Amino acid sequence: MKIKTRYIFPAAALILIVGILPMFLVRIKTKTDVNKTELPSIDDVPREYWAKLAEKKIFFGHKSVGYNIIQGVKDIMAEHNFIKLNIVETHDPAQFDRPIFAHDQVGQNKDPLSKIKAFENIMDTGLGNKVDIALLKFCYVDLMRDSNPQKIYTDYQNTIEDLRGRYPETTFVHVTVPVRSAPKGLKRNLKESIKLLIGRPGVLDDNLKRQQYNTLLSDACSKIDTLFDLALAESISPAGSRCYAVKEKAGIYFMDSKYTYDGGHLNEKGRKRVAEQLLIILAELANRP
Repeated sequence: MKIKTRYIFPAAALILIVGILPMFLVRIKTKTDVNKTELPSIDDVPREYWAKLAEKKIFFGHKSVGYNIIQGVKDIMAEHNFIKLNIVETHDPAQFDRPIFAHDQVGQNKDPLSKIKAFENIMDTGLGNKVDIALLKFCYVDLMRDSNPQKIYTDYQNTIEDLRGRYPETTFVHVTVPVRSAPKGLKRNLKESIKLLIGRPGVLDDNLKRQQYNTLLSDACSKIDTLFDLALAESISPAGSRCYAVKEKAGIYFMDSKYTYDGGHLNEKGRKRVAEQLLIILAELANRP
């Protein structure tokens, strides 16, 4: 006769897990800085700056989140009729004989080097010196827990330096890597908590790698080049507090959950928040002597 066996989870172990998991749940909930961070708004920009921006030729290389940002730009233009940009999805050099805010996909997700090479190729096949402003944005999936932020930064920086040498008439704007939001909902939060408990990597570890890259980029570029800190815009709540979580006493920044519908891509509120900061930086850059 075949005997059926059944494993009964010890009650003491269950009590222990239920008792200690809340400690980890608290660790992966985002907190907010006490100090408020005031981001500039469209209203802070002199009205005449927008006319100057509309005269520029811009190329923005991106992937999926980039479409969110472009839609955010369109949203803002619909609300502010003094911002008039010719937005076109293209990298065809023939389209750059007139003012344009062009954007297009570059490379493959999860392969940042492919994006760097694709961006360089676009510059080398007709856009170099033809565009006034060019910027490349990585996606959050390009830097994960097993990524090497230093190598990606070095590859990117070396390429930009080469492009700057070949095309001195073009201004290259640096963009920080977007971050993800903290797990939302008890089920997802519990899953990440268990990962923390047993030492497996999770969203905290992914955002840490992104933050390491962003710190390298910011430290090297913010004082001498134009930096669009996308991650900063994502992590500051509508109330002005910056969202972060703590792991091993280190603060790791997260996107505010109000800006996303899936933890990584931007909803209407998020895309407008990010697009507004991008437009402000571009407008200021377009009006430099």
